[in-house]
Amino acid sequence: MLHSHLDLSSFFYVWNKPQSQLPQSEQATVICTLANWLTTSMFFDMNAIYTMPGHLIRRLQQISVSIFAEGMKAEGIDLTSPQFAALTILDENPGIDQATLAGLIALDRPTIGGVVERLADKGLVERRTSETDRRAKCLNLTQPGKDMVKRMRPLVAATQAKILDGLSESEKEQFTLLADKITRLHNDQSRAPLVLPKRKETA
Repeated sequence: MLHSHLDLSSFFYVWNKPQSQLPQSEQATVICTLANWLTTSMFFDMNAIYTMPGHLIRRLQQISVSIFAEGMKAEGIDLTSPQFAALTILDENPGIDQATLAGLIALDRPTIGGVVERLADKGLVERRTSETDRRAKCLNLTQPGKDMVKRMRPLVAATQAKILDGLSESEKEQFTLLADKITRLHNDQSRAPLVLPKRKETA
């Protein structure tokens, strides 16, 4: 009889033998062994991948980017999610420098450089040399930049709601709380950690 834990290469070797050399009882064993191998090895490994947190987060990121892009395209807006984040932070924190902006939206310096460059090219952001540090550039929204933020806020809110379509209100709340929790717990492991401003101490 064949071993019950026959590997795939052995299966094809035995199966390709002339039929006269392979008793019918062993043919049945080979078929059962292959079925068992497929069920417990290949399919198990595939299912394991599909339920891995990292794999699911990557897929959700793909979905999020796609939904955001489709929503903006429908309104004739040529801006990405990181660009909107930069505009929003500058609307709330006018005059900050590029390094501070990078920390507030968790982007590395090369990436934030490209984001600011494109926003400036679109006439949405202006850069001025800092009065306290000639090496730094202070960032401010132009009037078109302020108008764009105001226009985009409800559109972005709609895309965020669409990402969680199919979940109940309690599930949406739970998902957001857990995503926020795990992101905060592992913030320091990010290539570009979120850097929030320090709270001012009250007397």
